Amino acid sequence: MVAPPDEDNCDCHWGGAEELAQLKVADLVLEPDLLRRTWQAVDWGFPGDVLRRILPQLAGELVAGRVEPLFGMEEVGRAFARGRWQAWPDGQAAAVREFLCAWWAHTLTDPRAAVPAHEVLACCAEASGALTPWLAAWAAQTGPVADRRLADAVGRWECDLLRDELPWRAWEGGDERCAELTDWLVRHAPARLRSRGAPEELLHRVRLLGLTGEARWEDPHWPGYRY
Repeated sequence: MVAPPDEDNCDCHWGGAEELAQLKVADLVLEPDLLRRTWQAVDWGFPGDVLRRILPQLAGELVAGRVEPLFGMEEVGRAFARGRWQAWPDGQAAAVREFLCAWWAHTLTDPRAAVPAHEVLACCAEASGALTPWLAAWAAQTGPVADRRLADAVGRWECDLLRDELPWRAWEGGDERCAELTDWLVRHAPARLRSRGAPEELLHRVRLLGLTGEARWEDPHWPGYRY
């Protein structure tokens, strides 16, 4: 796939004509910096075509852990969303969905996975506009790798979630996703964390997520001094 002949972007903020021409040639490998600027740009005239052009290379870089957004992997997810991939022809949309599902499964089962699960989840949720299927897949993966990824994610998320904030910047529906993630952790995390010998302090944090208002703040394990 290639970008349309009349696709354009700002010379000052994106890149020059020679770099733009590369997007209009199929299968030409882009330099890492050009690839980064291309998926990060939000002002393409034909974002779906640009995403199709770079997606094979971008997918490989994602799995290898060589994509490093400034703020978080949700930025990459929003690049997928801007391309409206779910409205592509059936075969193309199915290929993107299959990639995201395979990457998520790899993250939860392969100890050599290059990108932490909390980052991949944010990317997949923003790319698809949904959190439910990714959490369902995590619930179904009950092996030691998935449990270790869960313990790591809870450790990274608990400060934000205890403030009722989603641990990544959502394109939309952040409050709803925060509530869904919190509810899922309260239901699924304790037994899995306990079975892997997680510290009691972490288990208390998860328990606190199930409380609201004064019940949470007045709990003796409320870590208010940390915030």
